[in-house]
This record gives sequence, C-alpha cells and structure tokens, in this order.
Amino acid sequence: MTFLNSLFGPGSGSTKTTMVAPEDALPGRSAPLLQNPRPHTVLGSSITGPWEPGTRVLYLAMGCFWGAEEIYWQVPGVVSTAVGYMGGTTPNPTYEEVCSARTGHTETALVGYDPTKVTEAELLKIFWERHDPTQGFRQGNDVGTQYRSAIYWTSPEQAAAAKETAQRYAEVLSAKGYDAITTEIAPAAEAGPFYYAEDYHQQYLSDAKNPNGYRCHATTGVPFPDAA
Repeated sequence: MTFLNSLFGPGSGSTKTTMVAPEDALPGRSAPLLQNPRPHTVLGSSITGPWEPGTRVLYLAMGCFWGAEEIYWQVPGVVSTAVGYMGGTTPNPTYEEVCSARTGHTETALVGYDPTKVTEAELLKIFWERHDPTQGFRQGNDVGTQYRSAIYWTSPEQAAAAKETAQRYAEVLSAKGYDAITTEIAPAAEAGPFYYAEDYHQQYLSDAKNPNGYRCHATTGVPFPDAA
C-alpha cells in the first residue's frame, strides 16, 4: 500500500491504536458474513452489483461507517452504498473482530456512482469536509485502527482526484494550524477485498432501521477550497 503520510507507526502501546502485524491477525473464516444481501433500504438498488454499465466504485473510510454511508446515499448520482471492512488481513471478519484491532481493517463505505452525474472531485470534497483526516487512528471519541481515514481507488480518475484533493486540503489545513493529513490512499486492489459487513450494519441509519442512531462526524470545520 501507499500512504500520503507515514504516521501509521507504533502507537502509545495501546492495541487499539497500533496496527496488528499480519502474522498476529485473527484467522477469520472462509464464508462471507453477508450471505443473502438485501436491496438497499433507501435506494432500492443492489448493494453488491452489478450496476448499470459505466458505474464506478470508490471505497472511503472516514470513521464510523454508519454515518459515512448515510452521507453518500443522499448524494445525487450515487447508485448504491454499502458498508464493510477493508485494508486488513483477516478474511471475512466480524464487527467485533474488527473492533478488537486484531484484523487490520478500517470501517469502509462502498460508494457506487454514475460519473456522468457526480464527479470524483465532488465525492472527495464531501469526504474531506465530513471528517477530520488528521487524527490517525481515531475520529473524535471513536478510537482504534478501524477508524482510520482511507481512500481506496479503482480507476485512474479516482487516483488522480484523491491525490490532487488531498494536496489541496492539506495546504488549507496546514494554514489553519492542523497536523498533516494521515489519510491512507491506495489502489483498492492492494488494500485487499471489501468484506461486506453484517446485514444489520447495512444502511443502519435509514428510517427503516435506526434513524436516531449514532453519528460521528469529527470534522475540522475547514471548508474544502474552491477551484482556482
């Protein structure tokens, strides 16, 4: 994997804030947790695809995946969303295993979108503004390696937009006195499979499930800069 910054070294000694070594990760299982995916509770689309030709998929980690997914299913041009685990070692991990910090995964939102209706830059503007990408292994009161910020891209357009927007946002954050961005930016193919989370996590904050559920948006409050 590649990293925008090399912050992800040993933490303060807490296993919650130290990346597990692959050889120490939990063994996991061969069978996926989500055996029979239901249609998207809000959009009515498949959460696993296939989608219409031309649909692109971007994977975004920005803290608790409940709130991240809710943000993106409301964006015009987004075809489907789902939540899962990515960037780790353990195959098909459970939520409890990921929260133990012994799988290496980060809570991730899958965003399937129509690039003729919403651009990568627009999706990433939301990403940067709706969490704090300088916090390392945490978002606000949510502490652990599973809360780290990440962009896992699947197309050249996404890769270019991720790097360009990261650089631009880093400059305005630095001017405001923030630390360096710690967001992991890597090809999805290198980050490993996207393991779909358990059914009860999918669209967790929808009206049909938990509309008053927990949301964590530890934002910087710094707007993404307008194009020059």
